[in-house]
Amino acid sequence: MSFHGSLTKDHLRPVEPINTKVLICHGADDPYESTEEILTFQKEMRDTKADWQMIYYANAVHSFTNPEAGNDNSKGAAYNEKADKRSFEHLKLFLNEVLKK
Repeated sequence: MSFHGSLTKDHLRPVEPINTKVLICHGADDPYESTEEILTFQKEMRDTKADWQMIYYANAVHSFTNPEAGNDNSKGAAYNEKADKRSFEHLKLFLNEVLKK
């Protein structure tokens, strides 16, 4: 699972099947991940037949879950209370699914 994390894959790592569930919580306006990086990540998820979900949060940039990041989106990293709360709810749903026995 990833919250506003890097989606870039080490080019030396081979593409292999992914057998775990994957959750990506991503700020829709995060300037640190290019469209190309996002599309490459999504292609890898498809190619490996991963069980994945990627959720975008409107008006959110990098560090949207960190209150200490400030609130100026123009800096590329800023807290977004709505995205923080929504992503936490998505995390709980994901963990309930993954940890279900």
